[in-house]
Amino acid sequence: MRHSPRGHGPHSLARRLTAGAAVLSLGLLTACGDDGGGDDGDNAGDGPTLEVWIMEGTNPDAEPYVEDLKAAFTEQTGATLDVQFIQWADAHDRFTTAMAGGELPDVAEIGTTWAPEFGAAGALADLSENIEGDGLGDDLVPGLYEAATVDGAVYGMPWYAGIRSLMYRSDVFAEHNLQPPTTWEELRDVALQLRELEPEMIPFPVSGGSEYGLYPFVWGAGGEIAEQDGDQWRSTINSPVAVAGIEFYTSLATEDGLSVAAAETWLETDQLESFQNGEAAMVINGNWTVNTLVAEDPSWADRIGVVPIPGQESGFSPSFVGGSLLGDFNSDEPELAWELIKMMSTGEHAAAWAEQSGYFPGQQSLLEEVQQQDDPLVAPFAQQMLEAGASLPVTELYGAVQGEQVVQGMLQSILSGDQSPQDAADDAAAAMDETFGG
Repeated sequence: MRHSPRGHGPHSLARRLTAGAAVLSLGLLTACGDDGGGDDGDNAGDGPTLEVWIMEGTNPDAEPYVEDLKAAFTEQTGATLDVQFIQWADAHDRFTTAMAGGELPDVAEIGTTWAPEFGAAGALADLSENIEGDGLGDDLVPGLYEAATVDGAVYGMPWYAGIRSLMYRSDVFAEHNLQPPTTWEELRDVALQLRELEPEMIPFPVSGGSEYGLYPFVWGAGGEIAEQDGDQWRSTINSPVAVAGIEFYTSLATEDGLSVAAAETWLETDQLESFQNGEAAMVINGNWTVNTLVAEDPSWADRIGVVPIPGQESGFSPSFVGGSLLGDFNSDEPELAWELIKMMSTGEHAAAWAEQSGYFPGQQSLLEEVQQQDDPLVAPFAQQMLEAGASLPVTELYGAVQGEQVVQGMLQSILSGDQSPQDAADDAAAAMDETFGG
């Protein structure tokens, strides 16, 4: 079996970040399932064995990375890694079953929204002292770090991340001498121009089945989805500033006619398909999707433009940072578990995983190297993450809110004309507060 190279320069990392990776539904990770390849003994050391679970599918060919990791870890510690690949689709059930049976791994990859849940259940060790003791806290992508932090405890180390920015048809913009928007009003104006110049295209589909296109406008207006008051969470999605963001986003469809009726129920994948089919001129979508387009048709490399999501009047609107953390499931070998987590999430092994998978590293210094290469299909996403990344409410209860599709229901009621933005937001807030226990 071939091994992945041990060194990865920033030019290589920036180039390859546009390649690799099946689409990961960030933030809605409902994951884990069957055993993959366990340790085959090739890299066995004389010390203890750590069981490790890694999700399958993010890295198209993870075996070379894992073999390299096993060899490096054994060389450094004398311990052996038993790595198992787990399917995202049933991972969550796999973890909860393992918790009940006391058969958890030593270290495992977990989705960001799982950290509060598994931490509250007592399944994860607090890594805050390790992170700060090794001086790593200031070099972690804030959105991922915040997603792992609950009441001062850190239930996972940032490993890799993805983020959404504004993707647009650079060829169409160039043909009509249009510039990508830098404010909300410019977004509306350029979309209105596109409606006239390209009547067969959808200027900006507003997807009612996806929450992630809305959040930048809630945050960009100065609003929040929910806030913590002591031990209690309460929804603030119906606050005046949050509703202003909701109203602007939905008005692009309901008032300006810049979307289509079919998009009222579109998922993010439907929206991406409309862009890929040449129907949509602008979409908010993830850095990992660029590879999907270019891999299927290399000419997309010359037809896609990317900019951070414009701010309301200047700067950028925050976008959700999703991805994966590495957690210590109360290993009997906590020092070894931390050494493994640190090896995977920093330095050359973190860079290798990002390069091979197409996602961004969870370490800011590595992410800054990517941005500095100024690859037009990569650097804007990196800038979005570094300068305007955000996390969802850090509570296990928000997973239940997402499962109930409260935000999607709110969007669809507005887009269909059944409710005003304020009334729909009031109902959404009430539903969230019921889940929060208020």
